[in-house]
Amino acid sequence: MNRHRSEVSSSTRTLRVIAHLLGYPSEELREHLGELQEALHDENALGKSRLAEIDALIARLSNEPGLSSEAAYVELFDRGRGTSLHLFEHVHGDSRDRGPAMIDLVKTYEAGGLLLDDGELPDYLPVVLQFASTQPNAESRQFLGEIAHIIRLIFSALVRRESSYASLAGALLELAGERAEAVSIPDEQDIDEAWAEPEVFGGCSTEGQASASANSPTQPEGTQPLYFIPKAATSSASSVTKPSSSDTRRTSP
Repeated sequence: MNRHRSEVSSSTRTLRVIAHLLGYPSEELREHLGELQEALHDENALGKSRLAEIDALIARLSNEPGLSSEAAYVELFDRGRGTSLHLFEHVHGDSRDRGPAMIDLVKTYEAGGLLLDDGELPDYLPVVLQFASTQPNAESRQFLGEIAHIIRLIFSALVRRESSYASLAGALLELAGERAEAVSIPDEQDIDEAWAEPEVFGGCSTEGQASASANSPTQPEGTQPLYFIPKAATSSASSVTKPSSSDTRRTSP
């Protein structure tokens, strides 16, 4: 990112630390966890209990094997929409409104003096926080308040999963002037399950083949193509589930 403003909020370093901690726990990030923790405590923009929770997250990332942290991160943030760090995933899903919303957000960044690097998605929460950190205190707080309802959904999903990453979403709610309280959220479907291949012709057993033959006596010769559709769509003939997508492109810490 290229920053062109010198005005920053009083929670500048805290927002940037949270942005880094929400990123992929690469080896480079893990090497700087001590510095991030020090910056967080030096600014002291969060309450003691919240700082203690984030300290626990940092300690876990510092002590557990890197591959374990990376695998847990992918499992947490890349499977299902509830914990997605792409904010428009929670608002627009895969609708056509997502593209124009991305463009509007980029324009907001540019008006605020922030230019995205190639490959950075504007609705990725760490990018959003980097932008908020460049704004004066009042504007930063207002900006966070405008997305607080989305952050609350992510916070609630992380609390449900008993993830220590919930401490970061909770911290953002506090910085937005909101209470960090979880709300009721619907059960989310795992992405792999949503794209599971449905059984075709009653399965591959001889019973299934016999059943298919009995039900389709005039079935033409030759094979038929298999279509991969969301598993949920097969549970009700009256409902159609739109396939979901998960963009896992991230910014580097």
